[in-house]
Amino acid sequence: MESVFAPVRSQTAFEETVDRLGTAIKLGLLPAGERLPAERDLCQKLGIARSTLRQALTALGQSGYLHAVRGRGGGTFVVDQPPRADRPDDDVTLTTWHEICDERLAIEIGVAVLAAARATAAQLRGLDGLVLALDDCVDDFPAYRQLDVRFHVGLAEATGSARLVASMTHCQGAMSDLIHHIAHPPEVLTHANAQHARLLAAIRGNDVTSTVQTITEHVHGTEHILAGLLPR
Repeated sequence: MESVFAPVRSQTAFEETVDRLGTAIKLGLLPAGERLPAERDLCQKLGIARSTLRQALTALGQSGYLHAVRGRGGGTFVVDQPPRADRPDDDVTLTTWHEICDERLAIEIGVAVLAAARATAAQLRGLDGLVLALDDCVDDFPAYRQLDVRFHVGLAEATGSARLVASMTHCQGAMSDLIHHIAHPPEVLTHANAQHARLLAAIRGNDVTSTVQTITEHVHGTEHILAGLLPR
């Protein structure tokens, strides 16, 4: 049980907290009806800020894993019946999801680095517009996902490489098949889009180090969310 509440890394603290707690619930390490430690204690154990913890608890609540009880004897509790996503008839996607994320990481890093060197001002303005539009549809996942794909394909288009555009399109298709099996809390989508904005700032500044760091955090963040919410 102590491993559930061991400190998480600061760079992906939100996503790792969702991963850690979601996985613990699915494995029964945090059983149905279990009351989580108080926020102050959880923050100290996990080594994260209270705002980060509350984001993660909100995401898990929106996903159907936790619920809050107000008043005396209240707190945050594991739901009696955690959600179960339906497995497809062919569950190859679910059994190879780590490989899909690895492929995505390789493509996204390469695309982001080249975009930092080649993106035009007009292309960056277009991507800025997508980030603003994404902020407006965090409560509508189908609309959000459509714009999200356009954002990542738009990054590939900024490289000037038709091959990378094709690779990114294929990669995003595989990711769409994968994330179809999990919930999409607005808290998670808002956090992911904030990373989009930071990525564009790094690309616009031709800061390759920050570009690589930000896109890596973005992809690893999605991986942690999948680990926490995908069916076992």
